[in-house]
Amino acid sequence: MYQLHQHLNEPRGEGNNSAKRVLIVTAVEAEREAVLAGLAGDYRFDVVAAGVGTAAAAAGTAIALAVGAAHTPADDKAHSPERDTTRAAADGTAYSPESETISASEGGTAYSPDRHGYAYVISAGIGGGFAGAAEIGSLVVASRMVAADLGSDSPDGFISVDELGFGSSVIPAEDEVSAALTGALRSAGLDARLGPVLTVATTTGTLAGAQALAARVPGAAAEGMEGFGVAEAARQFGLPALELRAISNAVGPRDRGAWKIGEALSALRQASSILPEVFFT
Repeated sequence: MYQLHQHLNEPRGEGNNSAKRVLIVTAVEAEREAVLAGLAGDYRFDVVAAGVGTAAAAAGTAIALAVGAAHTPADDKAHSPERDTTRAAADGTAYSPESETISASEGGTAYSPDRHGYAYVISAGIGGGFAGAAEIGSLVVASRMVAADLGSDSPDGFISVDELGFGSSVIPAEDEVSAALTGALRSAGLDARLGPVLTVATTTGTLAGAQALAARVPGAAAEGMEGFGVAEAARQFGLPALELRAISNAVGPRDRGAWKIGEALSALRQASSILPEVFFT
């Protein structure tokens, strides 16, 4: 988690008077670097690598949102290690905001950063594409983030957490923004589509597994491991979430030799260069 705190401590540049920013959460550093390269130093975006998997993504996003909400424009100009509340402790323990009070709102969400903070949260990274929906090197913008394996197994097949009555496995993306992002990517000559992105704890490695997921979520376009976690943390803060996936491999039989991670990271970088015009134009 140190890496996450370290990135949050980076100065955002002089003249930052924006009342709202966009938080982008990746899983690993290679994805973060691709996003940063595309953004080319745009201080209106904060990019953090929170770790692999739903739990790490949710925890890292929540920390980033809490820190961002506690951050003020003056902090950008008076940045000093002595007053950082985001710095990891020397022993590697997680952020402890001893000087800040983050209180729950009456509506049940964790915090609403009305004073200062983020307007949107984006889960971004590479992922698998479903056959016929998203080819290697293409981009997928989530229409909804689906926790595809959140539920229970049974002799009659998988039972979703929704069917069990314990909550929801689906978080919708904001329609207008997701559609606008997809359109902007296409206008820039990139191969992009809008569709459900599945979040799984174990990536799919068989044809049967891919077929089962495609049947479970009709129209599924891509598979990742973090989107739902990022979106759930954003939801707790009352913020809309989006997910952007650059496709590095096909969902199905595991074939490491066929993965095109470099191509996917290049597509992610190109897509990230389009984000400022979508969110701040």
